[in-house]
Amino acid sequence: TMKEYAFYLILSLLFVSVQAQEVSFTEYDLDNGLHVILHQDNAAPVITTSVLYHVGAKDELADRTGFAHFFEHLLFEGTKNIGRGEWFSIVSSNGGKNNAFTSNDYTYYYEVFPSNSLELGLWLESERMLHPVINQDGIDTQKDVIKEEKKVGEERPYGKVLDQVQENLFINHPYKKTVIGESDHLDAASLEEFIAFNKKYYVPNNAILVVAGDIQIDATKKMIADYFGAIPRGADVDRVTEQEDPITEAIEAKAYDSNIQIPMIVTAYRTPSIKSRDSKTLDMISTYLSDGNSSKLYRKVVDEKKMALEVGAINLSLEDHSMYIIYGLPLGETSLESIISEIDEEVVKIQEDLISEKDYQKLQNKFETNFVDSNSSVEGIANSLAEYYAFYKDTNLINSEIEIYRSISREEIQAVAKKYLNPNQRLVLDYLPESSK
Repeated sequence: TMKEYAFYLILSLLFVSVQAQEVSFTEYDLDNGLHVILHQDNAAPVITTSVLYHVGAKDELADRTGFAHFFEHLLFEGTKNIGRGEWFSIVSSNGGKNNAFTSNDYTYYYEVFPSNSLELGLWLESERMLHPVINQDGIDTQKDVIKEEKKVGEERPYGKVLDQVQENLFINHPYKKTVIGESDHLDAASLEEFIAFNKKYYVPNNAILVVAGDIQIDATKKMIADYFGAIPRGADVDRVTEQEDPITEAIEAKAYDSNIQIPMIVTAYRTPSIKSRDSKTLDMISTYLSDGNSSKLYRKVVDEKKMALEVGAINLSLEDHSMYIIYGLPLGETSLESIISEIDEEVVKIQEDLISEKDYQKLQNKFETNFVDSNSSVEGIANSLAEYYAFYKDTNLINSEIEIYRSISREEIQAVAKKYLNPNQRLVLDYLPESSK
C-alpha cells in the first residue's frame, strides 16, 4: 500500500542519514595541557566555541558546597580586559548568544556566533581562563543571584526530589550534595578560598576547548595558539573519589514539600559509572519501561489501570556512579505501595523473560533516532565532543557509541536488570505534601 511504501521510504532515508552521519574532528593538546577538539562543518555560517572545565559539585569540600555552580556565575563578572557586566553585551552586539551549566562532574561554557566572530569567541574564553577578576564585589553580587535561583528552584513543585534522592542514596561520595549547594557555605567562604578554587580547577590542563562549525582548521589552530598557548599550566588536579559499598538492604526515607498536593513515590538504585557498558544497558531498560505513552509502565499504570497520573524511569549517568530512578504520582486514592508493586512487577518481567523481539527492535530504532538527533546541530555536536573526551578520553564515541547500543542483546538487558534492579538494592523515598506531616 501507499502507506507502507511511505513508511519504508522514511526508514531507508533514516538509514542513509545514519550511515552518512560521521562527525569528523581533529584533536590535539597544547603544551600547557589544554585539550583542543575542532569540528569543521561549513554548511551554515555559524560557529560554537566552548570550554568544558572538569570541575563539578563532586569536587567541593563538604562544608563548601555550591562552589562549582557559583563559579559558573562568577566567571561572567568580568576580566582584566572585559569590564564588569560587559560580557553579555559584547556577545549580543556581535550577533551571538552564550550560556553555561554546571553538573556534578563538570562545568560547561559556550558561545554561538556568526562565523566571522570566531576570534571574538576564542578571545572571550581565553580571557575567562587567563585572568578573571575575582573580588568581593563580584562575589557579593553573585551570592544574591544564586540565593534567588535557589529559592525559585525550591519553590517549584517537586523541586527538591532529586536532592533528596542524592542525599539518601550516597553515604560517602560527594554526589550526596546538591549542585546548587548550601547558601551558608558560600557566606562562610573567604575571598582567598574562591581564588584558590579558581587557581586549582580553571586551568588549561583541566579544560577542553571545542570549536565547531564554519571554520578552517589551520587558521583556527593558529588563533588558538595565539589566545591560549601562553596561559600557564596549573598543578595536576588530584581527585579523591570515595567509593560506596553496595546497598544490600532497602533504605527508606521520607521528605516533605510545602509546594505539592499530590505525593510522589520514588525508588532509586545506585548503579555504575557512565563509562561502563552496564550503564548503557540501563539506558535501554529505562527507555523500554518509560519512554513515551506506549512504554510498558505508562501503558499499564497510567492508561489501563488508571492508578497514576504519571510514572517514569530515568537512568541518570554520572562519572563515578549513576542513579537509576523510577517514580510515580498516584491518582485518587491509590496508595504509594501499590504503585511500587505495579512498577516492580514490570521490572521482574524483564528479569525473568527476554523482552520481545518486536520491543527490542523498537528500542534499537529509538536509539538510532536519538543518535541522529543529538548530532543534528553544531551546538549539540560541540557539547558531545567535549563530554566524550572528558568522561571516556575517547572523542570518537560521537560516532561509535551507537555501536555499543546496537550490540546490547536481549539477554544482556535481562542480566543487567537482574544484577542492579532488586528491591534490597534501593532507596524508597516517600515524597509527601507538607500538610500530611
